[in-house]
Amino acid sequence: MTEENYDIIGYSRLVRLNPNVPWKTRGNGALSIRVGTGKGKKTKMGEIGDKEIFCYPKKSSENCNDNKIKKIVELVIDKHAKLEDENTNPGFVILQKRPSLGTYEKAVREIVSLEEIEQLLKSIGADYKGYKNCRGLIGATAAIAWYPAYDKTYELITYRQKKSWGTERSVDDSSVKKMDKTCSSTFDNYDYKNRHNKLVPNSPCPILYGIRGEDIEDLIMASSLVKSEPVDSWIIFETNQGTDDHLQKKSIDKIKPYQSVIVEGSLIQSPHTIKGGHVIFTIGNNTTTDTVDCAAYEPTKEFRRIVRELCIGDVVEVYGGVREKPLTINIEKINVKYLTKQVEKVENPVCPNCGKHMKSKGANQGYKCKICGITSSRPIVKEKKRTIRTEFYEVPVCARRHLSKPLKRIHDKQKH
Repeated sequence: MTEENYDIIGYSRLVRLNPNVPWKTRGNGALSIRVGTGKGKKTKMGEIGDKEIFCYPKKSSENCNDNKIKKIVELVIDKHAKLEDENTNPGFVILQKRPSLGTYEKAVREIVSLEEIEQLLKSIGADYKGYKNCRGLIGATAAIAWYPAYDKTYELITYRQKKSWGTERSVDDSSVKKMDKTCSSTFDNYDYKNRHNKLVPNSPCPILYGIRGEDIEDLIMASSLVKSEPVDSWIIFETNQGTDDHLQKKSIDKIKPYQSVIVEGSLIQSPHTIKGGHVIFTIGNNTTTDTVDCAAYEPTKEFRRIVRELCIGDVVEVYGGVREKPLTINIEKINVKYLTKQVEKVENPVCPNCGKHMKSKGANQGYKCKICGITSSRPIVKEKKRTIRTEFYEVPVCARRHLSKPLKRIHDKQKH
């Protein structure tokens, strides 16, 4: 774009969409970029090879040549898209005016059909092209529709030299830990307990590493602290990652598959572990007979220990994505709002007449004094100390979704 004398307006955007869609790409993300003639003071947003890339805060009034832009985009897709992969179904959209924010909100929270997107694009005069099954048009349209109306973060993404693509990445863990402790506005960098470097992708893509954070200057400093193989290029994206934009408050009876929800209820079935190490419990409420299972799956590691401490009667607010069959909420974080009192038996009851301990009459049959014949249904108990507290708990960094807002960000916002 810059070679055609177009300027980049604002930071390029990396927009994550509904993480529960069955046919999603791995990270279910899309990119959008505004171009035109820049206005105001330019800001460095990255480097490609030896060339610095800048963006401008505003755009002058004149429009761009859509046909020229379309040809550039087509050339990029033809050159770089892995169309032979059955899961690669790209699409691009060129618009002079952004669609409503509601287009993005539906794409991040619900199921959006290709038909309704194509209908929208035709109605607003968009120039667009889909490849193969064309589902990439949904993400492209939603990415243009997004702007940080409520919250935003940034990600500095570095890219590998082409000769290194497909080989094992070299990113030094100790330098990532140092960066994590030095740059306080970054988040989800390293999982210390599970020894997982979250900066590095799992797939064999051209990305070397990505650092997420709230402050651009902090991100640039953070990148300088990470020791790795040579970086070919880097770009800073404005993103909806770590914002919880995908979540919507729902009552249990209104939950639908593939949504991401915040649901409150009390435990009506204790947590139990099933095959695979997954921990399941069931919640309900007083207003309806509807219930829903909630799951801490094996990849959430030590988070399952927290879940196992819950008891029948505890009130929780569950955050997570809804699986269709069986209908289950995949927990991303949980707010424990109320804990029931738990008691444990200390000794058999004492006969009020003779002062001797009563004897058990059998399982769940109560107690009886053998001397006086007096009975009692309850033993002497004491309150059991709960190891869980009324507070927020989240899955570890290694299991965190792109969109999930870390407790670190929630707590930082509350401080301010």
